[in-house]
Amino acid sequence: MKNSNLILVLSLFISTIVFSQNTFTLTSNDLGGSTTKTQEFNGFGCTGDNQSPQLSWKNAPKGTKSFAITMYDPDAPTRSGFWHWVVFDIPSNVTELVTNAGNPKLNLAPKGAIQSLTDYGIKGFGGPCPPKGHGLHQYIITVYALKTDKLGLNDTINPAVVGFNLWNQTIAKASIVAYYKR
Repeated sequence: MKNSNLILVLSLFISTIVFSQNTFTLTSNDLGGSTTKTQEFNGFGCTGDNQSPQLSWKNAPKGTKSFAITMYDPDAPTRSGFWHWVVFDIPSNVTELVTNAGNPKLNLAPKGAIQSLTDYGIKGFGGPCPPKGHGLHQYIITVYALKTDKLGLNDTINPAVVGFNLWNQTIAKASIVAYYKR
């Protein structure tokens, strides 16, 4: 009986250590499981506020020199998805983007961060605007921990080129998914 109790205690201790490790995590105070009119794009037939959500992350891996954020809709009827937000060169000491940091005119993004073109053809955040009646679309928001402090790109670069550079420089990434339909 003593051996059974000892094994149980050791199993609980080991599982606590394994499952309580600090993982790279992305959260948002503005999003639950879905986006709202607050994030919805204003254009293309949509009438939302086009405000990017607040995002925060923790437990970046050792060696992180900068971060990048993307928002992607794989359900867009384009055969290639749709990039709604691409931000990179976020300094490594930053762990949050405030609500509406995706509006370049407001200067709320961290100093040095670059918001490049989206598939809307604009710089900064372009919120959800799925076609009416197309059902739920998933919006994957990802933070990338990068092994370089600068990607060496500017704000006129397209999302595919940014994505290639992110793939080459990513140490770790964390995502949240939010849904939206019209």
